[in-house]
Amino acid sequence: MPVDRVRVAALPAMVLTMALLHAPTGLAQPPAAPHVPTIDELVELGSLSAPTISPDGRWVAFEEAITDWERDAFLTQLFVADTSTGTVTQLTRGKESAGDIEWSPDSRWITFIRPIDGKPAIHAIRPDGGEAVVVSKHDGPILNHEWAPDGRTIVYVALPDDNAAEKARKDVLGAFTVVRKDYQFAQLWTLDAVEALVAPVSGRQRTRGTDRHVSTFDVAPDSTRLVFQAARTPDLVDGGTADLFLLDLATDHVTPLVTQAGPDTNPRWSPDGTRIAFQSPMGVEGYFHANGRVAIVPATGGTPVSVTQTLDEDAQLVAWTRTGLYVSALQKTATHLFRVDPAARTLTRVSSPDALAMQAPTMSGDGTALAFVAGSATTLPEVYTTAIATFAPKALTTRSTRLAAWTLGTRELVTWKSQDGEVIEGVLIKPRDYDPAKTYPLLCVIHGGPTGIDRPQVVDARYYPTDLWAARGALVLKVNYRGSAGYGERFRRLNVRNLGVGDAWDVLSGIDALVAKKMVDPTRLGCMGWSQGGYISAFLTTSTTRFRAISVGAGISNWATYYYNTDITPFTIQYLDADPGKDPEIYRKTSPMSYVMGARTPTLIQHGEFDRRVPIANAYELRQGLQDRGVPVEMIVYKGFGHGITKPKSMRATMQHNLLWFNHHIFGDAAPDFTTAPPQPASSATQP
Repeated sequence: MPVDRVRVAALPAMVLTMALLHAPTGLAQPPAAPHVPTIDELVELGSLSAPTISPDGRWVAFEEAITDWERDAFLTQLFVADTSTGTVTQLTRGKESAGDIEWSPDSRWITFIRPIDGKPAIHAIRPDGGEAVVVSKHDGPILNHEWAPDGRTIVYVALPDDNAAEKARKDVLGAFTVVRKDYQFAQLWTLDAVEALVAPVSGRQRTRGTDRHVSTFDVAPDSTRLVFQAARTPDLVDGGTADLFLLDLATDHVTPLVTQAGPDTNPRWSPDGTRIAFQSPMGVEGYFHANGRVAIVPATGGTPVSVTQTLDEDAQLVAWTRTGLYVSALQKTATHLFRVDPAARTLTRVSSPDALAMQAPTMSGDGTALAFVAGSATTLPEVYTTAIATFAPKALTTRSTRLAAWTLGTRELVTWKSQDGEVIEGVLIKPRDYDPAKTYPLLCVIHGGPTGIDRPQVVDARYYPTDLWAARGALVLKVNYRGSAGYGERFRRLNVRNLGVGDAWDVLSGIDALVAKKMVDPTRLGCMGWSQGGYISAFLTTSTTRFRAISVGAGISNWATYYYNTDITPFTIQYLDADPGKDPEIYRKTSPMSYVMGARTPTLIQHGEFDRRVPIANAYELRQGLQDRGVPVEMIVYKGFGHGITKPKSMRATMQHNLLWFNHHIFGDAAPDFTTAPPQPASSATQP
């Protein structure tokens, strides 16, 4: 999903500086000539994710996405770092991605999931080297897994073997799907870990039936029970039906534990096995924009009690160890770790500095050590580790060294007041040689969600090459509009029944604030965004003529069209409070197509061919509406993709198309011909 005053404040020294956090220097590299990064270099940047600390705290395994141009894929490979020496070792290679890292309780094995002949299977490898071995033998895809604390059992969630009835139907009637009826239900299985490390073994199925679809789970400390999360079906429209159940591993008996309204998810046992913590909206309607709580329920059953009511943000359950119950939560553009006192229902922040942008925290078995990923306005995301008690993180990776030769814009946080007086925050990117005596063109980039958030990260490497525009002499404003996460529940609910309208206020008032400061040329404005950001861009392209050009990525153009075709219809109901038949006026008010008669702005539309989240009918509707009004419009369909672009060459295309579009309309370059491929520099990517 526009000031009477603006405050432009430089970001505190940095979120996590390499010096502050004792980052290793890495190997010396030949210095490269300073240059603005190319699109290919941005696509090749990759990412770190899923840091997983070993139970004994000695190791941190993590995933790194590596760009493979030859296979046109982002391959995820596994690495492990020794926390005492800082040595990083690559564990997996090859043509398939690996993920879902788990440690054996004795820290001797890392297990992970990687496909064999297209079907995901569980593998194991030593953290100190050696070849990976396959441990599972299962005909259906394995989705996730976990070791039992006794080290003798691996529990996993998997789809059943190929459905014989479905095959028989196809042989007679051909291939078809009955909407909201044809499902495969994931179930729980176990295998003997001791035998599996010798040779692959078949699992024993523990749950059955078509009345629940299993996803996450946690094994009890005594390894005799587990708690699992299951929804009515695997369909996203049934995500709100997720409840918690107990499974007795001796008898396979299943007992309902938590069955309140809304999604109850991510269960974790207490260290003594008497209680279970989990995430939940606690029965509150509108869970898409309400605060998610962490609650506790006795393992024997009873009434769940929220223990994070004093936290005005979504609480993400991290771990329950002997040192405490830990959750993480956004705090504006930062993310912090908190220790919860379940009895007093109070929280104490244990992480620092204030601007820490922590991601994916994970804790050692005894609860004394932590690993996480964090980046900043001057550093790429790196893997860090720290003792909880002293909280002095050190970096285990050195990806930021590759930025030394790049000429990048600077990032800082800015705030302003919107049309209704609401304070809005955003990230302002300036050219490296920014001159306060000049006025600059301005490009607005709008995040998705709406409960996403933009942080002051050092470089943008997805969809919109902001640093190339900053180097060209533009400012870039990334708006955390109403509805964004990090600013509390009231703020997230400000665009309920006000989508598009209030969001446009926040964008336009941010522009006005910078114009008033004489930083921006009001005649050279552009706007772009993907998903919800694409919707807000579409709303702006039909409701205002202030922009020279707009790009709409996977955006909604008509809420009725969206509602009837999307795979998550509850989202629409929770934000608009009605279906199109019941309240057509709210759908008219918030839909870009309602204002298309006044559209004048040249618009680029980008969309994935098989998008189910924002079905491509929205793109065709906007394109035709603009063309009917004589508005310059280009629409590009990225073949084979859903809601996101997930391959390097098409990511290159997405960024290149945006670069050419705005370079023409903002900087006066020649009009692009999107039917041809521009010459590309030689790639510098290395193959895994």
